[in-house]
Order: sequence, then structure tokens, then C-alpha cells
Amino acid sequence: MTPPGPKGVVEVEGYRCGQMKIEIEEMQERKARLLLSNTNPTLANALRRVLIADVPKLAIEDVEFHLGTIGDESGTKEYKSSTPLFDEIIAHRLGLIPIPTDLELFNFRDGCEECGGEGCPNCTVIYSLNKKGPCTVYSGDLMPVGEVDLRVVDDLIPIIKLSDDQAILIYAIAELGTAKEHAKWQPTSGVGYKYYPDVTIDNEECDSCGECIDICPMNILEEKDGEVRVTDMEACKLCKSCVETCTKDAIEVKGLEEKIVLQYETDGSLTTEEVLKKSLEILQDKFGGFVDLIQNIE
Repeated sequence: MTPPGPKGVVEVEGYRCGQMKIEIEEMQERKARLLLSNTNPTLANALRRVLIADVPKLAIEDVEFHLGTIGDESGTKEYKSSTPLFDEIIAHRLGLIPIPTDLELFNFRDGCEECGGEGCPNCTVIYSLNKKGPCTVYSGDLMPVGEVDLRVVDDLIPIIKLSDDQAILIYAIAELGTAKEHAKWQPTSGVGYKYYPDVTIDNEECDSCGECIDICPMNILEEKDGEVRVTDMEACKLCKSCVETCTKDAIEVKGLEEKIVLQYETDGSLTTEEVLKKSLEILQDKFGGFVDLIQNIE
């Protein structure tokens, strides 16, 4: 596997599916668009499912709430350790906050050889949250204990509002997981693909009436030198409005199954490049395991 850079081609070998080439058309920190060629819907969907469900990330799993009263810094005022929401709801919200993840640094907790699953710096990250009202508690108030680099990605995710005499003090533990267990461990969103459009215009049959140009919702058709042309093939949504409005049957629109456009976004816990690299590693491991199963049957 050739690791992807800001712009390049990645080759993936799969069992009896030849080679799928991945051309990176756009790769921002949280958004990416890929062009898959020499492929098929089955392989593209396999990559889509890995992007959604198999790439691990850190998320808060255990939350400990302080009970009783909480004093201020001067010790002159006491706050009630209570909030308008149930603890379970707050814990759920904390679990959905994106946490920066280094897949080279952390291990799965249940498979950690250092602590046997008890929890250690190799498999867990501890966060603290100490706020007194009146205020709105945001994700940025969640502070990592001893790991400044692991501050949450987005600081302005609202968690809860506290009134004048309310306070919250918690300790939370984040660990690796995958979306197969819970959606809070899903690093990607908006993962989808479409067949690459192929729009063919027979200008000998076309009378240049312009109706297809007017009806195209993506505005990718234009008339130039007496001929109708496609200005941006990939922007076509395959809606076939131009085909339906053409009375001369001069336009043909189809999707190419061997060429697929795939796009996805991340929540910031991992970059799009890190997600893609890990997805390709997981996909190749799955193919290798499938080959071993077939060989064992034979």
C-alpha cells in the first residue's frame, strides 16, 4: 500500500478484485473527496463501511460525579453538586465530544499488556471538569489530566447550564473503541459515494434548443460554438433531467460502476488522512484474513 499524501494515488490489492486505485481530489483536515478507479460498488462499499465502523478513536467511557457540596477557591461559599440534567444525560453528552486521538500511542484497554485492562497512560486518558454557576459549561472546560496536547478538539460544544448555586465536578476516562460498539467512537460522518457520471451529447441530433441547459440543476451544461457541452462532468448528480427534457434523444447520462467518487468528513478526533490510512490497513487485513479462510477450506 502506498500511503496517501496531500495529493496522490493509493493502490489497494483485494482478493479477486484486481487493484483499486484511489486518487485524492480533495483532502482538507476534516473533509476529503476521493476518486476510486478500477473498482466496483462492492469494494467501494467495503471501504465505506470500514470508514464508518472499524476505525478506532478515543471517547469518554467512564464518568465519576462528585456528590455533596463544592466550595469555591476562597472557601467562603458552598455550591450544590447538582445540575438540571440527570447524570446519565451529561455522561452521554461527554461521550460524544471529539477527543484528539493518536493511534500509534494508545492501545485498546481490554487488550493492553501494560495494565491488563485496569487503565494506564497507554490505554486511557483522564479528564476533569470543575465549574461553578451561573454559567454555561462547554466542552473546552473539560481538561486532560497531565496531557495538555489531548485537549478536546472543539471548545464551544455546550454541555449544560448551571444556575447561581449549582456546580459540577467530574472525572472522566477516555479509551479507544470503534463504532461497532457505540456511535461515540465513530470518527467519520457523511460517508457516501456515487458512480462517476458519464454524459454523452450527440450534437448531430441536438438542435441546440437550450432546454437541457436551463433545466440542469447543477448548471454544468453550456452552449459553445453551436454545440452543447459539459463544463464539469463530476458535478453531475445523475438526475437525468436533461435526458427527460430532450425531445431529440441526443443526451445519454449514466454512472460508471468501475469509477466511483467517495467523500467523507471527520469530527476532528482524527484527520481525514489518518482515517484513510487506517481504513486501508484494516481493509487489507480483512482481505488477508478472508484469503486465509478460503485456503483453510481448500
